[in-house]
Amino acid sequence: MLGTIVNASTIAVGSIVGALLKKGIKEKYKLTTMQALGLVSMSLGITWIVKNLSQSKEPLLFIASLVLGGFIGEMLDLEARINQLGDKFKKSNENNLIDGLTTAVLLFCVGTMSILGPLESALKGDHTLLFTNALLDGVTSLILASTFGIGIIIAAVILFIWQGTIYLSAQVIAPFVTPEMLGQVSIIGGILILSTGMNILEIKKIKTINLLPALIIPVFYYSLSFV
Repeated sequence: MLGTIVNASTIAVGSIVGALLKKGIKEKYKLTTMQALGLVSMSLGITWIVKNLSQSKEPLLFIASLVLGGFIGEMLDLEARINQLGDKFKKSNENNLIDGLTTAVLLFCVGTMSILGPLESALKGDHTLLFTNALLDGVTSLILASTFGIGIIIAAVILFIWQGTIYLSAQVIAPFVTPEMLGQVSIIGGILILSTGMNILEIKKIKTINLLPALIIPVFYYSLSFV
């Protein structure tokens, strides 16, 4: 699990450095940076949606996944639970930590490299994808933490659990990880990143975290085809 350890470590280091830099940044710069992150999130989300939806053979699956995933998320009340966890890391002068953390988790965990990387590492001993991902995530966590604070470091723990689970389950789940499945996950991920951008820009408050279970629905759907 060397690649996963390195990936999680770069996020933790980036979060710490970003949080330290935050102290020397004036409020007006923090506001502009947060707006920039919101716009970037929306742009990335739209890009993921357009790119993968045009290649999808089942364009209605992501809709069903979002509806069912949202129902599950509301039933479990995921947003309230994550908010409680985030409040433990949140300082009184830090706003919208949950939006920053949601953005971080989606960017770090939904990407193709974060899914295929642990598989390559476990099955072939090749850490290239995870090392590359580590560099990107380290820089991203630094930027996010400089705006939202040290709470972004929680994403390192979530990524470690996410990639660690994939690594340990590699022999079982490898046959199910098809381009079509990854495409559907990316469409849903794009929509969630887009909604997070809207939250950051205060366009519309969306319970993005309660929609996270939607990411799992395509995995179950395509797994059934192998039964």
